[in-house]
Amino acid sequence: MTAAALANTIREGCAITLIESEEIGTVGVGEATIPPIRAFNDALGIDENDFVRSTQGSFKLGIQFVNWGREGRRYFHPFGDIGRDFDVVPMHHFWLAERAAGRAPDLDDLSMAWAAARRGRFARPSNRDDLAARFNYAYHFDAGLYARYLRGYAEARGVTRVEGKVADVALHGTTGHVTHVTLADGRRIEGELFVDCSGFRGLLIEGALGTGYQDWTHWLPCDRAVAAPCARTAALTPYTRSTAREAGWQWRIPLQHRTGNGYVFSSRFLSDDAAAATLRANLDAPALAEPRLLRFVTGRRNLFWNRNVVAIGLASGFLEPLESTSIHLIQAGITSLLALFPDRRFEPSVREEYNRQAIALFERVRDFIILHYKLTERSDTALWRYCAAMSVPDALAQKIEHFRRDGRIVQNDADLFGPTSWLSVQVGQGNIPQGPHPLLPLRGVGAGERLRAMETAFAEAAQAMPLHDDYIARNCAAQPG
Repeated sequence: MTAAALANTIREGCAITLIESEEIGTVGVGEATIPPIRAFNDALGIDENDFVRSTQGSFKLGIQFVNWGREGRRYFHPFGDIGRDFDVVPMHHFWLAERAAGRAPDLDDLSMAWAAARRGRFARPSNRDDLAARFNYAYHFDAGLYARYLRGYAEARGVTRVEGKVADVALHGTTGHVTHVTLADGRRIEGELFVDCSGFRGLLIEGALGTGYQDWTHWLPCDRAVAAPCARTAALTPYTRSTAREAGWQWRIPLQHRTGNGYVFSSRFLSDDAAAATLRANLDAPALAEPRLLRFVTGRRNLFWNRNVVAIGLASGFLEPLESTSIHLIQAGITSLLALFPDRRFEPSVREEYNRQAIALFERVRDFIILHYKLTERSDTALWRYCAAMSVPDALAQKIEHFRRDGRIVQNDADLFGPTSWLSVQVGQGNIPQGPHPLLPLRGVGAGERLRAMETAFAEAAQAMPLHDDYIARNCAAQPG
C-alpha cells in the first residue's frame, strides 16, 4: 500500500525501492474494511469493480455484533446514518423518548444499511439526498490478493522490488539516521527515508532505533487469535459478523471463494487448543485449513516516526480488528506521510506533527474498541467480569457518562468513528440514558409517526435493491480457479 501510494504521488526525482521476502509469511486472513478505503483506492485511480473482482471481494454495509452486551442480544453497527435529523435536537433523542414509552421501532431498523444487510441486498448509494441513499459501504477481500494487486500497480509505476531479507541496519554516527540496510546475501540498499513495514518485529523502528512500545493489554486483554478459512456459504452476507465467546470474539468475513474466520482471545482465560476447538465447532462450512495461531501485544510504538524511519502497519502498533480498522490505520499513516512528506533536512516539527496525528488517531480508535468490552452486562466468564470491572481511559469514561446521563454524544477532533457509530454501540451494548436531553421536553415536537415512516421507507428501498450475490455476479465476479 505504501509503495503504491508513493509511486502514484512521486513522479520524478526520487527512486522508490521495496524490499520484500517471499520466505516471510503474512497474516493472510480475509480482511474487512471501513468506508475510507474507498477514498484511498480512488486516489490511486483504482477501478472498484476490477479491484473487487481481483481480490475475490464482497461488499460490506456494517458489522453485526452477537452476544456482546449480553448473551442472546444482537445489534448492527451500520455504515452511514441512523435515520435523519428533523429538529435542532438530534433524532436519536426522539427515538430514546419513544423507546422509553414503548413505541419505538428497533434502532437497527432506522438504518438503511441494516435494512439492506438483513435482506442480503446491495447496490451503490445514489447521489440523491433521500433516505434510500443514507448509507455507506466498504469491502471484504483477500488481503494476499490485494497485496498482489498493489504490487503490480506499484511496479508498473516504477517501484523497484528487491527480493531478500534484511540482515543488518546501519546508522549514521552523528544523526542516528538509518543510512542503509544490508540484505542476507550481502547486497546493500541505501536510502534517505525508510518506511518500516516489517510487521510486529519492527526491524528498523524498534530493532535499530529502540523506539519503545506502550502495552495496552490492561484495557484490551486479548493477545492471541486462531484463524482458519472455511468453504463459502450459499449466500454472501453484505456485512461482517462478530460473535462474543467465552474469552474473546469470533470474526466471520464472507469472500467470493471462501469465508474468513478467526477467534481473538485472551491467553489468560483460554488455552490455544481450546480456542482452536471453539473455532472449529463454530464454522459455517468445512474448514479449508487447520487453525493458525497468531500472537500479539495490543499497543503502539512511543513514536510512529523516529529520525528518518516511519513505521506503517503492524510495525507501528496493533489494535485488534474488532471494528475492521487495521487497513485504515495503514492508509491513514500513508496519507499523513504524503501530507507531511519531508525534505532532506527532516525538520523535527514535521515528525512531531506526524506523531501527534498518528497517536491521536490510534488512541481514539483504541477507546472505541475498549467501549465494546467495557459496556457489557455479561458476567458468565472471567474475561467479561474483568472487562466490566476494569477502569478505562478518562476520555472514554467521559463519553460513556455523557451518554448514560442524557444521551449526549461527545466527539473529539481525532475521532475516526462518528455519532452513528457511538450511538449504535452504546445502545447495542445496553448503555441506555437515564433521562432525556434537557431540550427535548421544551421542543413540543412529535416523533412517533416520523420514525415509523423512516422505518417503512428504508424497508421498501432495501427490498428494491438487487441481492448481494446478484450484484456481484453482474458487476465484479471473480474468475473461477
